[in-house]
Amino acid sequence: MILKQKTSVDCVALLVAAGRGNRFGGETPKQYVKLMGVSLLRRCLKIIGIHPRIKHIRVVIHPDDMQLYKEATKGIKLLKPIFGGDQRQESVYLGLKSYKEINPQYVLIHDAVRPFITHDIIDAVLASLDDQHVAVIPGLIVSDSLKHVKKNKVITSVDRANLWQAQTPQGFNYKTITDAHESMMGLALTDDSAIAEKNGVSVEVIKGAIENFKVTTPQDLDRGENFLNMNGEKKTMRVGLGIDVHGFKPGKSVTLCGIKIPFNKSLKGHSDADVAMHAITDALLGAVGAGDIGLIFPPTDPKWKNCKSEIFLTRAGSEVKQRGGKIINIDLTIICEKPTISTYRDQMQKNIARILNINDKKINIKATTTEQLGFTGRKEGIAAQAITGVQI
Repeated sequence: MILKQKTSVDCVALLVAAGRGNRFGGETPKQYVKLMGVSLLRRCLKIIGIHPRIKHIRVVIHPDDMQLYKEATKGIKLLKPIFGGDQRQESVYLGLKSYKEINPQYVLIHDAVRPFITHDIIDAVLASLDDQHVAVIPGLIVSDSLKHVKKNKVITSVDRANLWQAQTPQGFNYKTITDAHESMMGLALTDDSAIAEKNGVSVEVIKGAIENFKVTTPQDLDRGENFLNMNGEKKTMRVGLGIDVHGFKPGKSVTLCGIKIPFNKSLKGHSDADVAMHAITDALLGAVGAGDIGLIFPPTDPKWKNCKSEIFLTRAGSEVKQRGGKIINIDLTIICEKPTISTYRDQMQKNIARILNINDKKINIKATTTEQLGFTGRKEGIAAQAITGVQI
């Protein structure tokens, strides 16, 4: 018979969000990447936070992510976060130790990149714990053939009989799993049930859910988006407009969309004066409500003197991605009498596509004149206008 420790707290949750997500790529740790406008971490917290048996929630984070954490958890009642360690096992142990004074009966340990956790799974884990099991994990029976692969070559086939794919939240008697972690420190195990096993604890497996998958690659975000769409959560289309103007100065070329075009003049500006790329940058920033190019890269700052505008466009692309947006199209119009743009259009489209990591078919670049009217008609400079569609 399992004796219950003295405690007035039934169950707490520990969310592990201290990883770097190297397989996912990108500058933003994947737990803070937005799926249809909401970060993966926040999606987890919104579901777990309203479960009636979970009294407290604490998140283990990386020391560098405090600002991202604050943004992701705004308005959600949580215990103060703690910093994790170099390995997941160390991070979980630090999280478990932080609950020492509360001393709960049960603890649920959940990966912050499994955004589709449900109350049904939580209820099933807790029911098994109530049934005198000290360690319970949800899982799925492995149905696909398994291969042991090295350097893209199959070494051998693996018998899938009796194999399960572990999920989270994994539920434990708090004292049992804390003691197990203490005795297994330094092994760098990536699964808490494995730590329990190695400490001689019997682990019960219950049926998980296919939708409770872990976001590991960008393709998993697409899978998540499809799941949300099928369940009634829709994206909206937002449009951004960007306009920029630069005058001429003596020179030998102009730079448009990052492509140097031979000409008998250059463009004046604090940076490289890429009027076309500036217009696209402002359009993207406007579509997601991220301000404008002058706000983020003020022309009074000497740091941006003569810098390439690719830096500005890369930042705009990151702002779209961080808000869960997807660039649908970019339509750019360059307005000038000279130079002639048509010869360089393909290069310009491909370069913008490279910077934003999108298909160049989503980009349309055209040029027009003002029939010799106005400052462009007088060949005093170049104007550009960009319109972008962003799904968010």
